[in-house]
Amino acid sequence: MRVIEQTGEHSFAFNRYLEPIARVQPGEEIVLHTEDCFKGLVKSETDLPSEVLSGAGYLNPQTGPLYIEGAEPGDTLAVQILAIEPDRDWAVSCIQKPLGGLTPNKFTRMLNEPLGEKTWIYRQDENGNFTHDRYLSFPWEPFLGTIATASALEVISALTPYEQGGNMDSPDVCPGNIVYLPVEVEGAYFFTGDVHAKQGQGELCGVALEIAAKVTLKFELIKHKKIRWPRIESPTELMVVGSAKPMEDAARIAYAELIDWMVEYGWDRLDAYQALTQDGKLYCANMVDTVYSMVAKVSKKLAQRDA
Repeated sequence: MRVIEQTGEHSFAFNRYLEPIARVQPGEEIVLHTEDCFKGLVKSETDLPSEVLSGAGYLNPQTGPLYIEGAEPGDTLAVQILAIEPDRDWAVSCIQKPLGGLTPNKFTRMLNEPLGEKTWIYRQDENGNFTHDRYLSFPWEPFLGTIATASALEVISALTPYEQGGNMDSPDVCPGNIVYLPVEVEGAYFFTGDVHAKQGQGELCGVALEIAAKVTLKFELIKHKKIRWPRIESPTELMVVGSAKPMEDAARIAYAELIDWMVEYGWDRLDAYQALTQDGKLYCANMVDTVYSMVAKVSKKLAQRDA
């Protein structure tokens, strides 16, 4: 297993024009270290984001890009998430003035002022839980907030979810699952970061339990298979992530692409539409980013026709 170190500055965008930090063979297991979304600058409950992050520049640092040998436009990159381990014994969450699902920001303009800032530090206890106090105590349920391949043309902010992944904030991008990403450039140019120790659906205040982490991954290529949006496979479910505004458009993308996946297993399109109407699942991964992410799910038993 190879440990890949970030060389130079982290990227704050998914960017095909950067020099890769490493070249990786399909089938190779690699270890990466990721920084938290605040670049490690918010360290105590007296650290208010508007003060500590003033002049810090962009947030959500990404580890990468990785050049995946043999990846070509029109392929699909399968990313197996083998493990996520904390790189420190504490996580941080906060309320930031310009961010949150229930406060005004530059995308949702209101006349009232944003909420006041507050920071919470969660320490990992002897049971592995991250605890602030007896009520704010949560189990270690890590996932990758950002995971992406690069666009063929655009440089996309690391705060944004898009067709090839990005800042989706889906709790299903977790150990034991496989994430499938479209490849648009030679080498794929893979990025990841923004690990969350725990997060509820929607990431309501905009900040999960943010933590630096050690991530173990394995890559495979599905040659000449073109997908349009990120897919996730768990041991029991198939999922598609759609990102857009308004939120119902993200839901439509996710469900329509899930129907396409079911068609690959032999479903008639309208029968798949009917099946998801009766037994599909849908949740909001994030309601705070530049666009919102929705995740549509179906059981493997149904989707794969109990093969």
